[in-house]
Amino acid sequence: MKPATIIACELTGPVDPRGFPLEASWNLAEPVRFDHDWRGKNEDAERETEVRVLWTENVLYLKFRCRYRTLTVFEDCEPNGRRDQLWDRDVAEVFIQTDASPARRYWEFEISPNGMWIDLEISPDGKRDPLSGMKSRAVLDQFEKVWTAELVLPMCSLTKVFDPSENWRVNFFRVEGATEPRFYSSWQPTHTPQPNFHVPEAFANLQFARAVRS
Repeated sequence: MKPATIIACELTGPVDPRGFPLEASWNLAEPVRFDHDWRGKNEDAERETEVRVLWTENVLYLKFRCRYRTLTVFEDCEPNGRRDQLWDRDVAEVFIQTDASPARRYWEFEISPNGMWIDLEISPDGKRDPLSGMKSRAVLDQFEKVWTAELVLPMCSLTKVFDPSENWRVNFFRVEGATEPRFYSSWQPTHTPQPNFHVPEAFANLQFARAVRS
């Protein structure tokens, strides 16, 4: 079976004054979608997650579109929006592994429906704040019951030298619900007995496609 892959599309157009892609640019990227739990079961279309990825030589951009049933968020965070233990409330998450040789080392980025965020570097030594310089924003549409979130990740925080010909490894996740059993969903199922996203063996491919130039 061919490994699952998401294609990041090269962004050649402008960004807005805050450094986020223009809305039309996201249509360049082919989305992946998922609505099943971390075991690949219990599909729920009302909790579908859609992810698109764009890139430049200097920045990786991600956009989540999250349908929801209920919202549960923290009300407090650090002045810059960072919030430890953010996964104890509703979040969208991406785990990124730029080099699979140290199998247990990767980055974790999360954002909540109200725009709180956290960035972590995961390694056998534990978790640490990588000071990644990420930027993020979230927009909530309560009428449509959809929230969207965008992440802007500096390439220099992920790799010393970015080479778009290389494959990275990645997985995407959602958590929703105030109390257990919460809805833990993942693009590529981790198949663990209990909800667990920290399974790099389940990560899929992230490939970088260059824009077509005339």
